[in-house]
Amino acid sequence: MTAIGTSHARIDGADKVRGTAPYAYEHLTEAAYLWPITATIARGRITGFDTAAAESTPGVLYVLTPENAPELADTSSGDLTILQSPEIAYRGQLIGAVVAESPETAREAASAVTVTYDEDAHDTEFRVDHPDSYRPEQVNGGFEPTSQDGDPDRILDEAASTTGGDTVTVDQWYSTPEEHNNPMEPHTVVATWDADAAVLTLYDSTQSTQGVVSSLAPVLGLEPEQMRVMAPHVGGGFGSKGSPHSHDVLAAMAAMRLPGRPVKFAVTRQHMFVYVGHRAPTRSRLRLAADRDGHITAMVHEAFTHSAHAGEFAEQAAVTSRSMYSADHRRTDHHVVPLDVPVPFWMRAPGEAPGMFAGEVAMDELAHALDLDPIELRVRNEPPEDPETGNPWSSRRLLDCFREGARRFGWERRVAEPAARRNGRQLVGLGVASSTYPHMVQPGNAASITHRDGRYTVRIAATDIGTGAWTTLKIIAADALDVPTDVVDIEIGDSALPSATVAGGSSGTSSWGSAIVTAAHQFRARFGDDPPPDAELSAEAADNPDLEKFTVASFGAHFVEVGVDIDTGEIRIPRMLGVFSIGRAINPRTVRSQLIGGMTFGISMALHEESVRDHRFGHVVTQDLAEYHIPVHADIADVDAICLDDRDEHATPMGSRGAGEIGIVGSAAAVVNAIYNATGVRVRNLPAHLDDLLGGLPDQ
Repeated sequence: MTAIGTSHARIDGADKVRGTAPYAYEHLTEAAYLWPITATIARGRITGFDTAAAESTPGVLYVLTPENAPELADTSSGDLTILQSPEIAYRGQLIGAVVAESPETAREAASAVTVTYDEDAHDTEFRVDHPDSYRPEQVNGGFEPTSQDGDPDRILDEAASTTGGDTVTVDQWYSTPEEHNNPMEPHTVVATWDADAAVLTLYDSTQSTQGVVSSLAPVLGLEPEQMRVMAPHVGGGFGSKGSPHSHDVLAAMAAMRLPGRPVKFAVTRQHMFVYVGHRAPTRSRLRLAADRDGHITAMVHEAFTHSAHAGEFAEQAAVTSRSMYSADHRRTDHHVVPLDVPVPFWMRAPGEAPGMFAGEVAMDELAHALDLDPIELRVRNEPPEDPETGNPWSSRRLLDCFREGARRFGWERRVAEPAARRNGRQLVGLGVASSTYPHMVQPGNAASITHRDGRYTVRIAATDIGTGAWTTLKIIAADALDVPTDVVDIEIGDSALPSATVAGGSSGTSSWGSAIVTAAHQFRARFGDDPPPDAELSAEAADNPDLEKFTVASFGAHFVEVGVDIDTGEIRIPRMLGVFSIGRAINPRTVRSQLIGGMTFGISMALHEESVRDHRFGHVVTQDLAEYHIPVHADIADVDAICLDDRDEHATPMGSRGAGEIGIVGSAAAVVNAIYNATGVRVRNLPAHLDDLLGGLPDQ
């Protein structure tokens, strides 16, 4: 019986449509409600905390301040260490809370708290020439900050000093702004402390229940068995919920001060722009050299980003340039600038999304300088093996993606000369860009399988953050057990279940699915096809040595058509197509949805998203969905995604690779490359604004 590769409706879909699927905030009754108190300065220290008016407000149960907060056992994480000292590291830092019988009472009482400060000068402005800029010991993902092959700087310098030679060069800066994750469900947590059993229970909107336990238990001075975290349904995360943040600590503190009483804390939309992570701004300098035939001879990618004094996070924006295209001489480097801002964190395809924007726009600029079709440029620089490691590719069908996409999209109708095609009141252009995302399988995953009354129950502490994991894991289990999907039940979203790693890095299905397949194969080997009642088995995922022998990654090609209004510069995207090689699609229906969602994210990155920080006061002023622009239905027209028929036997026992993030990688570059083809205006700084295009609009 083959379940993998067939289209299945989401098994949680009906409950979500009916509103009966419980999210974090909807668990537990008879709860108290928390409203946070946040710092109103960007740097300094608290000198006074007047809580008398709040404490006298009817319905207030407790006012939490640095003076009465529980002492944290581990204060090594600047992101999680709150209420332990009067020091302020950024504006909006959690410095206290009011817990009351209703959220309205808690909010009113919190507004009555008076805090005084000794304020210091602060610095929140990111720039590449910042005197405190430094090279980190490693960047996100555990990568080395630098890499070098050959002598690219010498070749580029020689080419730049030669006029009319045989080398064509590109030397430009590209930037992406600060951005904030905004899933439909904000960060929420319900905490309850059982003092008799000394157990803390959290219903948390998280991408990893066991990750919350492993991160928070040491901070709170608890053993892992003293914590249980549940997240049966999560309304999106995009990386921000991949680890607990200070709001989880605050809720746990409050619950410990009110034993037996659940405490609910829903982060407001405005506070989603503060203490739960963000994508740091990036600036990348790309230097490329190529011979007249379009073969890249040298490449340098230097990436800069901001971090925080409260904790380091370095976006790995230059890492993809280490292996994307052939180049005998190559260098990448990363620098971070520590500022008085909240700690950055993951946002969909951290590193790859901003880094590939820079790299793929630079490739388009090189193609134009060579008078070469941008797809042909990529053909001429296709690496036969991984340039970084020398390992063979497990599967790299990037050129197949371009060929299939070009055929479907009608690429042959593209006019190479910019601003040469017009349709009524619109300038029309086509653009392309490559996409890639590394294949990740995390160690330490396990699954249990139980057979009873003809049904199989598969248990693993995986988390479905809206991606369809409930359904996908059921398909994987049924396929490995060789039984119909309707006799398989799945239990996920509970830290008490067998171990599972984070739903992040597009690694969830690969990691959890590998554990389920291992357990299923062992189950069948032990019990056969007719297992006895109450047959049960647990197993950890088997090792996959091929992940060391091969470079395993997914690839894709984005095709975009834009129309630019000749009078206003308004940008519309009537068509967008993504063609991807992601291995075997376990559930084509939800895979396509993930890819289109990522591509929509890319349109948003290219044209809409930008967090604006007021450096006078240190806070983000675009702190709601009216001012922080994201696409609406009217902005998204014909967006489609297809997957090549591909099975990667080296990647996972299912033959699949991750699909959650590759849709956004390169998509913003394809948009601005199409804008260049339409107008002749090169956008190097995201998001593209209408006034960026004024110089490319016709006089009449």
